[in-house]
Amino acid sequence: MFRTRSLGVAAATLAVLAVTACGSGDSDGGDAGGKGGSVDAGEREAEGDTDEGDDADQVDDGEGDGPDDDTVGELPDSYDFTPDPDRVPQDAERARELTTNAQLTPETWQEGMVAAEPFATAGTFTLLGDDCVWDRGELPDTVLDSLTHRINIPAADGKGLVQTAITVTVHTSDEDAVAEMDAVVQESFRCPDQELGGGQRLSGLLSMPMPEDDVLNADASMFEAGQFSTDADPTPHDFVWSKSRIGPVTAAVSVKGAEGYDVVELLQVAAEGAAWVLYNIERELS
Repeated sequence: MFRTRSLGVAAATLAVLAVTACGSGDSDGGDAGGKGGSVDAGEREAEGDTDEGDDADQVDDGEGDGPDDDTVGELPDSYDFTPDPDRVPQDAERARELTTNAQLTPETWQEGMVAAEPFATAGTFTLLGDDCVWDRGELPDTVLDSLTHRINIPAADGKGLVQTAITVTVHTSDEDAVAEMDAVVQESFRCPDQELGGGQRLSGLLSMPMPEDDVLNADASMFEAGQFSTDADPTPHDFVWSKSRIGPVTAAVSVKGAEGYDVVELLQVAAEGAAWVLYNIERELS
C-alpha cells in the first residue's frame, strides 16, 4: 500500500521541486553541516541505541498489493494526518525511539547506496552562526532528540560520489517545530554562502517554502538549492536540500551532487528519501 502511494507523492514532489530548481537559475547544488553535513560529525556518533534493529519493519514488502504493486497509485488531495497524542514523544527516551525507527539506512532507501563514515550522529544540534559558519553543539531546550544518518551513492560509470544525509528531529511542541522551519527559510537570505567545516562550503543558496496545496505528505515542506564545493574539489556541484514537518517532528534530506549528475537526478534522490522517512514518522506517530 505504501509503495504505490509513496512513489506517487515522491513523483509529485519531484515535479514541484524540478520546476522550482530550474526557475532558480544557477542556485542549485551541495549539502550543509547544519543540514546533516560534516561539522565535527564524528564528535558524537550514535551509540548502540541507534542500531536499526527494526529495519525490516520500516518498509512494506509489497506482498498482497496485487497486480497494481508497480503502479504509482492515486494521490491524496491534501494532507490530513493527525498524530495520536499518546504516540507523540514527551521525553528524550521516546524521542530517541522515534528518531531511530524513522531513520533510513542504505537498505531501506535505494539499491546500491552505502553507509558513510561516520554513519550516525545522535543527540547533537547544528547552528548557523552570525559568521555564516555551521557549528555542532548540545541539543537546545526545545529539542528532545535529533539523529542524522549519512548515506552515499558510490562513484561508478563515470559519475562521482553523491553524499546524502537525513536528519530526524523531535521538538518539544508543534510550535517549536514550526519556529525551526520558519528560521531555516531565513538562513539562506542571511547567509547565501555558508561554511560547513572540513574545507566544505555552500554558495548561492536559495530557500523557499513549498505551496501548501503541493505538500501531500507533511504539514509543511521547504526546499533549498545552491552550490557545494570543497578545498580538494573547488568545482561547484549541485546541492539540494528539503525539510518537512509532521506535528513536532521535522525531517531534513540533503544531497551533495557530483560530476555526472544533474539537479533533477539529485531532486529525485531527495524526494524519494523524504517520502520514505515521512512515512516512517507517520507510523511512529500513529
